[in-house]
Amino acid sequence: MFKGIVFRLTMAVSLLLFAGVSQAATTKLNDYHWMGVERVIAIGDLHGDYQQYFKVMQAAGLINSKGKWIGGETHLVQTGDITDRGADSRKIIDHLSKLLKQAKRKGGYIHMLIGNHEAMNVSGDLRYVDPGEYAAFANSKSPRLQELQWQQQLKWLQSNDEEAFALLDLSAERDKWEKKTPLGWVEHRQAWAIGGKYGKWVQNNPVAIRINDTIYLHGGISSKFCNYSLRSLSELMHEGLSNYAADVPTIVDDPLGPTWYRGLAREDETGVYSQTLDNVLNRYQVKRIVVGHTPTGGIVWPRFDQRVIVNDTGIAKHYGGHIAILELQGNVATAIYSGQRIAIPETSSAREDYLRAVIKIDPDNTKLKQRLERLLAPEPKEEPNTVKADEAAVIDTCQ
Repeated sequence: MFKGIVFRLTMAVSLLLFAGVSQAATTKLNDYHWMGVERVIAIGDLHGDYQQYFKVMQAAGLINSKGKWIGGETHLVQTGDITDRGADSRKIIDHLSKLLKQAKRKGGYIHMLIGNHEAMNVSGDLRYVDPGEYAAFANSKSPRLQELQWQQQLKWLQSNDEEAFALLDLSAERDKWEKKTPLGWVEHRQAWAIGGKYGKWVQNNPVAIRINDTIYLHGGISSKFCNYSLRSLSELMHEGLSNYAADVPTIVDDPLGPTWYRGLAREDETGVYSQTLDNVLNRYQVKRIVVGHTPTGGIVWPRFDQRVIVNDTGIAKHYGGHIAILELQGNVATAIYSGQRIAIPETSSAREDYLRAVIKIDPDNTKLKQRLERLLAPEPKEEPNTVKADEAAVIDTCQ
């Protein structure tokens, strides 16, 4: 009997210890660094396409048909650019924000990162806002708010040039103005201002995070910004948006900044750029960087022997409507296409077979066939020492 009691106590203690280890496996070191996450799903630019967003979330096993979280302890990383191009950015953001609470209750998490298009909406760069985005904010008060905005516009026109104002055809001017300032425009601008609902949402999101041995961000880390911590990159972005002025250069609009930089997705994979990447990875003590921002035409694309994975697969219909997802589980990177899983190659020499396998799944995708042609094309001969000045000057600074 005594032995039986001891056995049961030993088993109970063992189970408690196991549970403790299991619960402590995922560790949040700070707001920008998580370790011990078993499964990470990364999805790239969504650009206002709620239907495609819903499909990709289901394909990743994160939500059910009712949009409820079923991803368990999975961490989802959305690498920015939920906004613009499509009409339903607000709907996607609201659903992800609601889903975050559900995920946390199950031990999972949703990381929403700042892309250049989120920053553009906050700073007032509305070039790519779909008319449906404004319509999503329109309500019974919108005509009155629009009229008040028009009156402000008239005052500005008159104060700017009284003689020109006197000659204006105000009816034609109003028609032209309303095309740029439709119903819902005022509410959209209020919501995306720093103090508004979505402006606050952006300010609460990071630019970059580290999960396990991988950094995730929208554009990339260039040599210009490689000595900033992930926290500092976010703080610089938040500060730049809070005090934004179009004529004052900041990280917000910098082409080498973390939301705009395309070098990791486009530059040559040998020589100075490879060395710079090595320095960046060593600086942050990580194995790889996952980025969105640069469309791949429907494929999760590894570069620099998988030290970079480009994950803007063109989910939105505006970019082809491709359901292609990156999964990192343990130390293995896998791509998910139409329910099929393909291991992402760790060497550049293996990319041809990988690309052909993806083409077999999506045979009508002309962009993938064009990518294969480029991959098989002879390497162009380059002049020696033709290195971009910004990389050559700082190649040794990311230490």
